[in-house]
Amino acid sequence: MTDTRENWTSRSGFIIAAIGSAVGLGNIWRFPYVAYENGGGAFLIPYLIALITAGLPLLFLDYAVGHKSNRSPPKAYRAIFKGGETLGWWQVCVCIIIGLYYASVLTWAGSYIYFSIGQMWGSDPEAFFFKTYLQTSEATGFDPRFVSHIFWPLAGIWALTLIILYGGVKKGVELSNKICMPLLFVLFVLLVIQALRLPGAAQGLNAFFTPNWSAMMDYKVWLAAYGHTFFSLSVGFGIMVTYASYLKPKTNLTGSGLIVGFANASTEILAGIGIFAALGFMAHAANSNVQDVVSGGIGLAFIAFPKIISSLGAGADLFGILFFTSLFVAGISSMVSILEVPISAMMDKLKWSRKKAVSIIGGGSALVSIVLFSSVNSIKLVDIIDHFINNIGIIGGALLSIICVAWFKRSALLEIRNHVNAISTVQLGKGWDFTLTVITSLILLVTLGMTIYNLLLKGYGDYSLSLQWLFGWGCVIFCAVIAFILTRVKDR
Repeated sequence: MTDTRENWTSRSGFIIAAIGSAVGLGNIWRFPYVAYENGGGAFLIPYLIALITAGLPLLFLDYAVGHKSNRSPPKAYRAIFKGGETLGWWQVCVCIIIGLYYASVLTWAGSYIYFSIGQMWGSDPEAFFFKTYLQTSEATGFDPRFVSHIFWPLAGIWALTLIILYGGVKKGVELSNKICMPLLFVLFVLLVIQALRLPGAAQGLNAFFTPNWSAMMDYKVWLAAYGHTFFSLSVGFGIMVTYASYLKPKTNLTGSGLIVGFANASTEILAGIGIFAALGFMAHAANSNVQDVVSGGIGLAFIAFPKIISSLGAGADLFGILFFTSLFVAGISSMVSILEVPISAMMDKLKWSRKKAVSIIGGGSALVSIVLFSSVNSIKLVDIIDHFINNIGIIGGALLSIICVAWFKRSALLEIRNHVNAISTVQLGKGWDFTLTVITSLILLVTLGMTIYNLLLKGYGDYSLSLQWLFGWGCVIFCAVIAFILTRVKDR
């Protein structure tokens, strides 16, 4: 343990930051469309099962590994198992990839602050989002055409992210979360209340909460549920390991984990209520079914929410500005948590200063992100990379973390459990061991195997094979190769 390692000012600071990482664009941008594409109400049961059987057990594991080692993922897993460093670097690389496209979605949220003035999306938010704003290419391969009005906000987002990261754990990460998270929750609750008051809201809620039992027989629904749980809770790819490593020696880990886990789930269900209430309103106005009023996909939050805002009348402009500003800043907190993982890892491995790590890792990521996502391909690349890195990168990293801790060195799991129980109110028992080593690992193994099989056999969506191999499988291969190389770099 090094004396120079940064710490949170308090346990509450850590909890707020952890919630800030979990609650953000993933709740409002990702969860509603994942639920929508997987049967609405049929998705909720697998999602809650995934939270209990995999999300929380893995969250506790991540906390314990980071807190016990007081290190970033590569050194934290190496302390448990000799070959564990490669796993740590895999998670670091996954974070780098996520950061590249997460910044793009954050750009969309930030741009909608401006678009809220006079509701520039007009009467057809869907056409505005895809055609006018993103100028989505219809080419099957990579289209290099540049979109200038996306370039500048994207560059600004990266600049803001790097400034926060330069500030460190206390003055950057923790402070930004303490300011932004309360504001987001207040405005978001107000917006959901307004959505529930709209004509036809009940129709949308029925679509969201009514279970489609036949859809639950589709393994893809379960794949989506587990994949989203890991993405949303920030488990399986190093964030919570890194955040827990900044905690002080005596911290209630399980209590903190339960607060973070259920705060995140509650926010996601609230987001689903708001989105589907808006879809019900849109269906009512169009005299059609909910599934007919909007196409599924990652633009759902940018289509449904503008409809809600436009219904507010005289106060719509101000409310839209405040909401998208809060959403944007909440997304920044998640973005910061994603980049903190590789920055912390390089500081541990090569003894870089924070300034050097932020400049090299953050600056390099910014350049790649700006080049790729300032083009007419942005939404295609976000969709492809998100699918591959979430369903292979995150789930694979989660499975390997269990294998590293509970399979190759069984005594490590007992040591970790004893460490957690010595400082936590909610005690972990053999039930946690069994859930983690048998139930969670089996689910992850089946999920990962079926995902890879399906992608190899059928591919993903209607995208060309060139795009899938370059930006889908290419990202997976990148993570594996770089993890292998960095493991063999000597510590300084």
